[in-house]
Order: sequence, then structure tokens, then C-alpha cells
Amino acid sequence: MNATSDCHSVDFRGRDKLVAAVDAAVAQGDEHAVTAALRNCLCAMIRDPDVQLPDCVHDPIDDHYARREIYRSPEHGYSVVAMTWGPGQGTPIHDHSGLWCVEGVWDGELEITQYELLEREGDRFHFRAAGGMHAGPGSAGSLIPPHEYHTICNASADRVAVSLHIYKAPMEYCSKFQPQSGEWYQRIDSELRTDEAA
Repeated sequence: MNATSDCHSVDFRGRDKLVAAVDAAVAQGDEHAVTAALRNCLCAMIRDPDVQLPDCVHDPIDDHYARREIYRSPEHGYSVVAMTWGPGQGTPIHDHSGLWCVEGVWDGELEITQYELLEREGDRFHFRAAGGMHAGPGSAGSLIPPHEYHTICNASADRVAVSLHIYKAPMEYCSKFQPQSGEWYQRIDSELRTDEAA
């Protein structure tokens, strides 16, 4: 990823409306109530013509999917990250470092595959695909540890996809899992960087 951005808030149309809705959702209490409220909130915000993400989030980066933090809550600590997926861009199997997350597709379409952890031997993990979904604009889902292992991919050959991710706290590290043999993967700890948002 590119250099870490020091900006924790980007101005965009409808930002205050989005932040107010997310603030109300994260005040719901336990993580199941919070993520359910955030899924509803995110679906509503994606369809709301008053809310438009910054223009930069529609610009893909050639050699990696873009992660642009557009807001970080000083009160609640959550982080809002817009991701831009060029054609064919995606992630390996990864976790969310123990943080809950709600993810919504803002534009385009994404393929999301969940993985079940069957067993572990040190840094070797045995995963099996446990279902997937084809997500279009206005759809949202949530991940609550330990059910957090997944991949995301823009399978389109010619369209950019944009998704919005709300994390319990800034996600600066995660574990990625590289294929070894069969359904076994090697864990690799990875620092996550953010790309400049303007």
C-alpha cells in the first residue's frame, strides 16, 4: 500500500448525515446489536442521494486495491474506510484482527467468500470455503470474530467496484493466509496501509 494518510476525516457530501447515522448505530450496545444496526444504516446510506463519497474513491490504483480512510470517530473510535477495487483485484483469505466490521457495496459488484477454520497447527491453518455471495450496490454484511475469515474480489473484467467498511477501530494489521497444499494455508502477519484520500 502507499504511504499512510494522517487525515482522519475527509469532507464529502452528506458526511455529517452518514456520521450521525453510524454514531447512532454504534451506541446500540453489544456487537451483535451494533453490527445489525450498522448493516441497516449502511444500506440506507448507500441508497441516499444526499450522501456521496469523495470523488477519489472511484479512482482505482493499478497495483493494489485502494484503502482510503474517510472518517475516524474521535468519540467512538470506529474507522470508516472506502475501498476501490479495479477489475480483477481482490484479497487473499484474511482476518480482521479481532475487530467487528460491517461492509457494504457502494458501486459495482463484489464476490465475497466466507471460510471456516477447521484446525490449526501453529501458523498453519486448515480452511474450507463455507459459502459465498455475489454482492451488488446497496447490500451489506457483517463480520464478528471468530467468524471473520474471508476473501473479497471484483470479478468484473472491466468495471470498478467501491465498498465502504466500518471497523470497530482502525484496522492497521491483519493476518493473511497463503495457500500451501490442499486446504492448508500459512499465516502471514501484514501491516495495512491507507492510500491518500482527498
